[in-house]
Amino acid sequence: MSPNGSDRSPRRPMRRKLLQALTAGLVLATATGCTYKDFPRLGMPTPTTEEAPRILSLWQGSWAAALAVGVLVWGLIIWSAIFHRRSRTKVEVPPQTRYNMPIEALYTVVPIIIVSVLFYFTARDESKLLSLDKKPDVTVNVVGFQWSWCFNYIENVDGSTGDAKTDDNLSAVPKRYKKDFPDNAGGVYTCGTPGERNPQTNNPGPTLWLPEGKTVRFVLTSRDVIHSFWVVPFLMKQDVIPGHTNAFQVTPNKQGTFLGKCAELCGVDHSRMLFNVKVVSPERYEQHLKDLAKKGQTGYVPAGIEQTSHEKERESNIL
Repeated sequence: MSPNGSDRSPRRPMRRKLLQALTAGLVLATATGCTYKDFPRLGMPTPTTEEAPRILSLWQGSWAAALAVGVLVWGLIIWSAIFHRRSRTKVEVPPQTRYNMPIEALYTVVPIIIVSVLFYFTARDESKLLSLDKKPDVTVNVVGFQWSWCFNYIENVDGSTGDAKTDDNLSAVPKRYKKDFPDNAGGVYTCGTPGERNPQTNNPGPTLWLPEGKTVRFVLTSRDVIHSFWVVPFLMKQDVIPGHTNAFQVTPNKQGTFLGKCAELCGVDHSRMLFNVKVVSPERYEQHLKDLAKKGQTGYVPAGIEQTSHEKERESNIL
């Protein structure tokens, strides 16, 4: 009997709360709409480029390391709570441990080893992913601005005259990228508005077309503030910085229309800076460029803010 005369056990409310917590956890785990095939990716979308599996592997490895550390810490906490809990019959203070050098050294060395291993794999994969040693098959100048995107296709297209290497609208692009531009690339472009939608999927934003199986280099420039170019299933994103040009390249290996967005808070309409990426066969890609030329969208739109003096100095050192 309890002190108030009830035979209700005081442990029942705790058991009920534990059951409710477990039920809530089960609902959260099963309400995400994921199948058993999605769990190995740990929240990442299905990769659609040749480079994306490397990013996915790094993501999975980081989770594995975090889980191993978590299991160790949780195990020590539970072990301490069970085997070193206060005795109901004894009230003496348990033995105190101070200045245990082996344990303190362990607490210092183990985290350093964990961080070093993670740093090694991160630096290795980052170096590989940002490498521009391979000459691209296709180059696209991505121009971010408040509140949409423009895409300059650096291509030699019938009906378009000019040279991307000397075009004033591409003066913000550094010389080290221009040296890989095709000769006499008059180019075509497309610019979007926040209210534009893809005609096939009805997803908002302009549509960037890319050829399947071709190495694509993105040269990222901005006209105003910092944006971030992120194609979700590419598992790769990079900042678009005014006065500082970034670049990376991927090889799409799956056809389809994928979502892209700005991943950097860039102002009041940041959430509307969406776009689409349509990966098609090389033949359809070439036809799309010709269609843009027929529409009169030839040449290039202004790429953005030119490099700062600091960046120009760095450029001269690289060259």
